[in-house]
Amino acid sequence: MKLVFFTVFISCLLFSCSEDSDQKNNFINEWTSDKSIQLNKNIVEDEELNIKAYLAHFKNLKMKESGTGLRYMIYENGDGEKAQSGDSAFVNIRIQLLDGTFCYQTDSSELDEFLIDRNHIESGVNEAVQFMHKGDRAKLIIPSHLAHGLVGDRDKIPPISILFVDIHLVDLVK
Repeated sequence: MKLVFFTVFISCLLFSCSEDSDQKNNFINEWTSDKSIQLNKNIVEDEELNIKAYLAHFKNLKMKESGTGLRYMIYENGDGEKAQSGDSAFVNIRIQLLDGTFCYQTDSSELDEFLIDRNHIESGVNEAVQFMHKGDRAKLIIPSHLAHGLVGDRDKIPPISILFVDIHLVDLVK
């Protein structure tokens, strides 16, 4: 009896696995580049609606929009040079999700340093810093395609997440 039960169990398991494998293969074979493009367009449209709703709620955020979809607002002006691609930027940064969930913040005793446009930092931060001068403070809304995209950072930032960033460009080295 145990042998019959075991045989039936193994057969069901194998049949189930082959069905899952067939379904997965069918899904992969049916997926097209057009479907990928449409998925990405839908994500961008949804994020745009979320960002507009957020800004409608927080009317004090008078943000400019770049051609890539980055929103930025310099709320405190510095008096230094303008940042450029290739400069070393020294920043204090606080990153949270658009819903207010805290993700990361620069340690108060240190500054984050990165080479503008030549680093692992979110492309939205690289773009925004180039609108800033040394000493500026800015608030940013970064759509997922300019942040961590479809996978998130596999730690505190989930996939397809819009980021709200507060950044202070403390220093620049040309």
